[in-house]
Order: sequence, then C-alpha cells, then structure tokens
Amino acid sequence: MSTPLTAAASASTVTMPINSVAMAESTAIDFSPLWISLETASATIAIVFVLGVVAAWWVERLSSEKAKILIDGIFTLPMVLPPTVAGFFLLIIFGNNRLVGRFFIDNLGLQIAFSWLATVLAAAVIAFPLMYRSARGALAQVDKGIMEAGRSLGMTEWRIFWRLHLPNALPGIIAGGLLAFARGLGEFGATAMLAGNIAGKTRTLPLAVYSAVAAGDFDAAGIYVAIILVICFAVVIGLNYYQYKVKQQQEGSR
Repeated sequence: MSTPLTAAASASTVTMPINSVAMAESTAIDFSPLWISLETASATIAIVFVLGVVAAWWVERLSSEKAKILIDGIFTLPMVLPPTVAGFFLLIIFGNNRLVGRFFIDNLGLQIAFSWLATVLAAAVIAFPLMYRSARGALAQVDKGIMEAGRSLGMTEWRIFWRLHLPNALPGIIAGGLLAFARGLGEFGATAMLAGNIAGKTRTLPLAVYSAVAAGDFDAAGIYVAIILVICFAVVIGLNYYQYKVKQQQEGSR
C-alpha cells in the first residue's frame, strides 16, 4: 500500500514532465507570421506598383484641375484615414454576408474576409496611396519637352509613357515601391479588421507582436519586433543606396 509520501512523489514525477513541456511550448517562437508577412507584402507591392503607376499617369493626364483634385483626394484618403476605419469599410464591402463578399463566395468560391487574401487586400489599400503619390511626384518631375518631342515624332501616348515618361521617372517610382513594400509589411489596423488574427493563416508580424504582448510573452514580442526592425531598416538602407547610385549615374552623365 502506497503511503501519502510515495503518492505525492509519484504525482510529482508525472506532473514535472508535463510542466516542462508546457513551458517549452510557451517559449517556442512561431515564425509563421514572418512568412505570412513576407508573402503578403510581396503580393501587395506587385499589385500597388502597377495600379499606383497607372493611376498616377492617368491623373497627370487629366485636363481638368478640379477633377485632379477630387480624384487625388479619393486615392490619397486611405493614407490619412485611421487604418481601422479603412478596415471597417473593407469589411462592410467584402464581409462574408455582404453583397461583394457573397458574390466572390457564390460565383468564384473565394472567401475574402478572414483569409490570406484579406491580408493582401488590406495591405494593398493602405499602401496604395504611398505608391500612387510617389509615382505621381516622379512622373510630374519629368521634363515635358521629352514628351512633346515624342509627339512630334508621331509616337502614341501609350508608347510615350512606356518609352519616355516611365523610364525617366523610374528612380522615384522604385523609391516609392520600396516604401510601399515596407508599409504593407507593417500594416496592422485594416488587417485586423478584415482578416482577423488567425494563427498560421492571417497573423502577420504586427499582429503577432500584439498577440504576444496581450499574452504577456514579451520575449516573443521582442523577437517579432526585432525581425520587423531588421527588415524595415534593410528597406531604408536599400532605398538610400539606390538613390545614391542613381545620383552618381546622373552626375557621371553630365
């Protein structure tokens, strides 16, 4: 017959490994937010780079200044809105029980809300104004005489854009693309509203930081923060180096 002392000892030998496993699991770092963030940011920049450049070119070609002011305000609005407000509008539009969201589910079999696609959509909406304004500023600085020379040679507007306008504005556009990539990587508010915070599915690095802090795991939060800092710092250094090389090339061509 076991005594109370031996029973307590045997119980401790059973619970000790369980506690050790639980502690090991609590200190393990889940790197899925890193891969989700990189995939989201890569898909985001592929979308907003094209849309931002085309939108900037279209707005620049408008003859009405009033139309320019209005459309520019619409395209820039997500930059000044709180991200949660932008996410709220996206949820109203693409929610599973909303008209557009229901259309995608019923006709294409795609669920936008609370999926990886929602992380891309949210990041694209927030990063688009930065890409658009950078591209518009770069396009506006190109010497108009170059385009006039192209028109005098009989080039179409589309060819002038591809052969003359875009190449001369490319340094500024690429700089905007790098900043838009970093902005998409760090998106939090709109992503939380539209995509949620689903581990292994929609939890990006900013959401992982929030979740770790909410759970009291400051070690994990610190690791996620360090990863974000390294990536964003690398983007800024890459941007500065690119602008330095462009400046060297321009000075060398004079």
